[in-house]
Amino acid sequence: MLYDQIQETVAFIRQRASTQPKLGIILGTGLSSMTEDIVVEREFVYGLLPYFCAATVDSHRGKLILGTLHGVPVVAMAGRLHYYEGYSMQELTFPVRVLAALGIEHLIISNASGSVNADINTGDLIFIRDHINMQPDNPLRGANDPRLGPRFPDMLNAYDRQLNAWAIERAADHGITAHEGIYLALPGPNLETPAEYRMAHIIGADCIGMSTVPEVLVARHAGLPVFVISVVSNKCYPIVEIQPTTVDDVIATVQAVEPKLRGLMKEVVQRLG
Repeated sequence: MLYDQIQETVAFIRQRASTQPKLGIILGTGLSSMTEDIVVEREFVYGLLPYFCAATVDSHRGKLILGTLHGVPVVAMAGRLHYYEGYSMQELTFPVRVLAALGIEHLIISNASGSVNADINTGDLIFIRDHINMQPDNPLRGANDPRLGPRFPDMLNAYDRQLNAWAIERAADHGITAHEGIYLALPGPNLETPAEYRMAHIIGADCIGMSTVPEVLVARHAGLPVFVISVVSNKCYPIVEIQPTTVDDVIATVQAVEPKLRGLMKEVVQRLG
């Protein structure tokens, strides 16, 4: 059933776009305007694609874009789906399944997160080296179709540490402070309490957010290499430094970093492409 739905969606896209993407990109909160650098062949609104769910978060455009980015053929998700929107894990990761079936060779994921590491500040970047999953469901739960991946995918090397090290050096050249860190995924949509931020710090997380991990699980199930860029939108540790935060605050912080991030993304795309 899932496999057939994926194939139907891929056929729908290929009938309307000739781009054979080499890279897949998921653009998180406040980062959708990075698609301005794409030479667009075709755009699809999520809700008009077979089996895609519509994005309901205002800061996520909810479009699938095919074209070339800095000379590399790509398929980009301008905004993502989240568990807190009411979708199942299988629904919100369906686009990743489609990206894999379109033939991408690498998946780049971005997000906004809160720092729970006292040495990582608002506006910094974190290249994810590992994650802690505290979301209440798993997109791989249920019957496994071996055409999509193995029953028990290994997560030892889910993230490319060598690519992270290279990206930290390149970020410095763009005037961005960058780190390598661990991402903790919680369901949201509320921001966490001070006690929850303290817990995240104690168990070893460097940043905290409401997305990304389900996408990584499905990508790794499909055998895709993954590179994750997290923009720190608010500082959540030490506790005395926490300030009330709104979604508008998060978007403003991410958009302030975006011009430098676009320059870094160009280098990442060209390296992977």
